[in-house]
Amino acid sequence: MLEAPSSRYYLVAPAGVPNYGDELITAGWLRHLAWTAPDAQVLVDTHSPGQAAVLLGDLHPRVRFVDTLWQLCAAAPSEQPWEIAAWVREVINHPGMLARLHHGIAALRGADVLHLLGGGYLNAIWPRHIGLVAGVVEAARFSGGRTAMTGQGLVPVDSTAERLIRALAARFDIVDVRDTPSAELLGLGPAEYRLDDAFLALDDGWIDSSPEHPEVMLCLQSDLLEDGAAKLAGLALDTLRAWEVPPSSVGVVEGIPRVDREVFALFEHELRGARFYPFCDIWDRGLPARPGQTWLSTRFHVHLGAAMAGAGGVALSVRPDYYTTKHRSLTELGTGWTLHEDLDVIPERPVGGGFAEEFRSTARAAKDELAGRVYAPVIRPEPQDPAPQEDGSAENGATASQEGQAAPARRRWGRRAAR
Repeated sequence: MLEAPSSRYYLVAPAGVPNYGDELITAGWLRHLAWTAPDAQVLVDTHSPGQAAVLLGDLHPRVRFVDTLWQLCAAAPSEQPWEIAAWVREVINHPGMLARLHHGIAALRGADVLHLLGGGYLNAIWPRHIGLVAGVVEAARFSGGRTAMTGQGLVPVDSTAERLIRALAARFDIVDVRDTPSAELLGLGPAEYRLDDAFLALDDGWIDSSPEHPEVMLCLQSDLLEDGAAKLAGLALDTLRAWEVPPSSVGVVEGIPRVDREVFALFEHELRGARFYPFCDIWDRGLPARPGQTWLSTRFHVHLGAAMAGAGGVALSVRPDYYTTKHRSLTELGTGWTLHEDLDVIPERPVGGGFAEEFRSTARAAKDELAGRVYAPVIRPEPQDPAPQEDGSAENGATASQEGQAAPARRRWGRRAAR
């Protein structure tokens, strides 16, 4: 069933870096809405709206890109999560505090659905991002809009902010996380699967399974490293030698432009003949993954995508408090990959790997069902005239604040989604 043309959907995502995983997730949701709600107005709030528009702007006929919430987070006069959240909520109530964002805040406060897309950006590594969660909660008070967070990875969490994230999440109508520690943090009940939002997007169009792609594939990041790029480069080179892989059988994938080339640059002269896949090629043609390959990847979404293509591999955890949780969430789902945390030890080459075909179908169906709940048709109550009072005025007729702010709208629907 298609949504009414007047529907406004407000998606929040860290798209536009570009980063393979974040772009993939945003693309998946935009494609879903293009199919189910082509007439809806879709706003994507991201820190890089220009670049996101270039990469994603043709995926929905009525999508626009803004950065309102991200600007609010950046402008908060504190680095403390509680103070950031409080400040963002205050500005949404009183846009004159940051007048240049007045119209952006008005659009935010008028959304029918406010949706925090999945990923690992709401945690202690980026404390200002708590303002995104707080902003969605506060904006929904004005619009009465449905609130959803899906496919979230919330660890590591700042110990001082645990109660804050739980309190904010409790205000959402739909809460979906991708790993067990995040579910435990929010006190969510058991679930058959905890799935990343990329499962919504990964179909044949995002994978290039040509048999010509090399036998062994690398994706090695240079950001968020605990032990430095040189150590990771040394491990990768020693591993290829231990596995007796000739350079002509090696491919190197870039998940974030340049950031994922810097480690390879340290030893590429030892791998003359290896094939390099820049991000632009991956985005235009698909992830070069196929059954029979062995991957060595630090990137979570490359792990996910390659496993969906039927490839095996080793997931290298370069930051235990963050990447171990991420990669483990996939190995527990059945990627068949080895999770490797000790960068001083050469990993054994795994045999086989990749998600089973049955799981691929199940995961996609589960995400489709979740998408249906997030963007279910709006149920609007019939307006009711306020009861007259003895003095002839309407009951609660002066509920707006003395500062001229509009009173928050009522909820347009009840909480219908189980957590």
